[in-house]
Amino acid sequence: MKKELISIVVPCMNEEENILPFYEEVTKVLKEISNIHYEIIYVNDGSKDTTIEKMRELARQDKSVHYISFSRNFGKEAAMYAGLEASKGDYVTTMDVDLQDPPALLKEMYRSIKEEGYDCVAAKSVSRHGYSFFRKIFTGWFYKIIAKMSNVEMVPGARDYRLMKRRMVDAILSAKEYNRYSKGLFSFVGFDTKWIEYENQERVAGTTKFNFPKLFAYAMEGIVGFSTTPLLISAILGIFFCFVSFIAIIVIIVKTLIWGDPVAGWPSMICILFFLSGIQLFCTGIMGEYLAKTYLEAKKRPIYIVKETEEDLCDK
Repeated sequence: MKKELISIVVPCMNEEENILPFYEEVTKVLKEISNIHYEIIYVNDGSKDTTIEKMRELARQDKSVHYISFSRNFGKEAAMYAGLEASKGDYVTTMDVDLQDPPALLKEMYRSIKEEGYDCVAAKSVSRHGYSFFRKIFTGWFYKIIAKMSNVEMVPGARDYRLMKRRMVDAILSAKEYNRYSKGLFSFVGFDTKWIEYENQERVAGTTKFNFPKLFAYAMEGIVGFSTTPLLISAILGIFFCFVSFIAIIVIIVKTLIWGDPVAGWPSMICILFFLSGIQLFCTGIMGEYLAKTYLEAKKRPIYIVKETEEDLCDK
């Protein structure tokens, strides 16, 4: 019986301490799965430490290890896309190199696909151990908001960690958009998905590269990429304040006719002007965000640029 190939896609940025521990842990699990062989595809996303040296060393030692090194930092989404594009497996998974995605789940994922007929088995965290208080609050709000706004399913606690059949990977790769939000794309392409719950794991080493500004920008990417509701909200706000202004004009006219027109209320008037100006800028910002995404897509720049792969090792 022909062995099937599992591809492991691993985005990395300044993860020199985690490259080897991840390799040791994931290969140990993969060797316990019968009748498969595997490839590990590390993607170096513009690291400034010795991450690329660690990748080269592993690629020399093990022919099942491959790597792609970008010319600069293009972001995790670009790294995931590059890894998926380079993968050759019958089944493909994306994993974080810090081992917050437990490799042991791969066995259950593979079994569920083979025995239960799913196209994808995905992991979702049921806890947020290691998250700061504000990150927990923000993450919870984000999933509640995007679930109501988006026209695709957004599962709370969903990770990028999932094992997919080749046909699902090809469907994801067919989406060539520059502004990518993989959690949304996974849902957008459809396919039968089984969810596995697990407790969030601590990083093996190093610190997270996602600070609050990056998380906020990533959240906005998801909302803008998979919902036009913010545009509708800005339109509704405009209609609402037009209605309020119309009522206010009537009140002022009636008040002037009955009680005269004393000049008063400058502080309240200034507050109202500032408030309405803020609403206008907010709505303009929403439209500007969509326009900016359209502008970036229209330029059709490459999602990533490769500087080096393991095939270049023979020249070194």
